[in-house]
Amino acid sequence: MANTIEFITKERETVGKTYTDVTYAISEVSPFLDDSILKKRKYYSKLPILTKYIELLNDAEYKDKNKKFSLFKKDDTVSQLTRYKQDNLEAFNQLSNCSKCTCLNCIKECSFRSCSGCRSSSFIKSCDKSKINVRLHKDFILNLTNNDTGRSSRYKVLATIENCELDRLYIALENLMDSNDKLILYYYPGISSDDFGEITDEDEFNLVVEAYEQAS
Repeated sequence: MANTIEFITKERETVGKTYTDVTYAISEVSPFLDDSILKKRKYYSKLPILTKYIELLNDAEYKDKNKKFSLFKKDDTVSQLTRYKQDNLEAFNQLSNCSKCTCLNCIKECSFRSCSGCRSSSFIKSCDKSKINVRLHKDFILNLTNNDTGRSSRYKVLATIENCELDRLYIALENLMDSNDKLILYYYPGISSDDFGEITDEDEFNLVVEAYEQAS
């Protein structure tokens, strides 16, 4: 019994907070956004999965507190709850990131890619609501080949930066084997592969660096 209640309490502290943040945000922005825009937001479409989990937690707590002769009966409540989370892991991770995203409570109709540019394990950390936003990433790894040496290296993606005025994307990278090897490049994501380019304009480069450093 103690293990079940402890599990439920811990889940309420983490998943429950995400649920509260997202439901509160929806109630705050829905009066100001057209339904067609609200429904495009990933947290709106995935919230029912989290709502069901909260209901499962409530049911599990009620049953655990009211059960009687269970000494010889196997309790698989935690296993069932864990299985539900595992089956919907992508949605849980997405909602966790949504709760940290600057888009969560935003009511501005902007020209940014917003949710359509969102990858798994990413969220927009900062946005000036008019020109530049910075999206942070986790577990996003790329293999890049140095055109001069022909050597391939693995880089983790620190952030992608969007300039909606210029309609350009940039990417901040760090070599997994050498943290001093950092790059900021033009970023052209594709269906089967991504392309990159060198930023030759100094002012443009400095603007991207400044935006990233302020967000990180």
